[in-house]
Amino acid sequence: MLSSKSFYVIRTLALLFVSSVFADDVVVLTESNFDKEVGQDRGALVEFYAPWCGHCKKLAPEYEKLGASFKKAKSVLIGKVDCDEHKSLCSKYGVSGYPTIQWFPKGFLEPKKYEGARGAEALAEFVKKEGRTNVKIAAVPSNVVVLTPHDFDEIVLNNEKDVLVEFYAPWCGHCKSLAPIYEKVASAFKLDADKHRDLAEKYGVSGYPTLKFFPKSNKAREDYDGGRDLDDFVTFINEKCGTSRDGKGQLTSKVVAALNDLVKEFVNAGNDEKKILAKIEEEVEKLKGATARYSKIYVKAAKNSLEKGADYSKKEIQRLERMLEKVYLILFFFLVLSS
Repeated sequence: MLSSKSFYVIRTLALLFVSSVFADDVVVLTESNFDKEVGQDRGALVEFYAPWCGHCKKLAPEYEKLGASFKKAKSVLIGKVDCDEHKSLCSKYGVSGYPTIQWFPKGFLEPKKYEGARGAEALAEFVKKEGRTNVKIAAVPSNVVVLTPHDFDEIVLNNEKDVLVEFYAPWCGHCKSLAPIYEKVASAFKLDADKHRDLAEKYGVSGYPTLKFFPKSNKAREDYDGGRDLDDFVTFINEKCGTSRDGKGQLTSKVVAALNDLVKEFVNAGNDEKKILAKIEEEVEKLKGATARYSKIYVKAAKNSLEKGADYSKKEIQRLERMLEKVYLILFFFLVLSS
């Protein structure tokens, strides 16, 4: 019989192997790891920021580009500290405004404040000079497709796609603040409405940025009036598209509600397990999109339980625990060797 614990473990495995994750090449520094990472055997450029700070949001894509460029540089670390979460750490280094960028030389915890421009190129020149290294700025690929009148209908009005469109203007300050967040929103598309005004007027755009959602089942469009933080967009898209992602693009451990009761029945079914499995398969056939994909995990787990017997759940959990022990052991040796 399949316990709820084995279903949990199987869903967890799915998250580990199926999820897509946004790469973050900037080291997240906290009160617990700051002294271990900074002031050691390499120089460090550290941004002290606040999540709500507009200037910090504007800096974010440039700083991420900087992090990507120096990712493999052994003599330099590019890091950041969330001052909302780590107030005492920011206070310790005299941070009174955001963003504050400081350079910590190799072997020292007495920083030098960066006063230059906040573009990736200017920051890189500073780091190369202070860290005595030579790194070229990496080109960070955009997750946003730029739309024009030539491809708008083909992409946005495609009945097989849910599409979120930002109508923006390059000179718009609010659009610039939104840009780093919008880059992280999966399956988002973007249109320069200042350049293509006829198309913008067709869809009632009178201010920037304007966001509209074009569901695949109804291309009449729907205005997006929600918040402009990453979590706000992700929540909206999950609700409209039937997906289950978090702000980093990872699959969440959300239970497929339509199958929850049937799973409980299966666990307590006794000799009627095959009948309940048939009901689960029947319910899965009714589901669509991402939810349908997730639900197949339930079917596979139930079938394995029937085919491999009552001990399947216990043995599977033990197998997964052994796998995790090996992973922890590998990580331990990696940390020892790298220290």
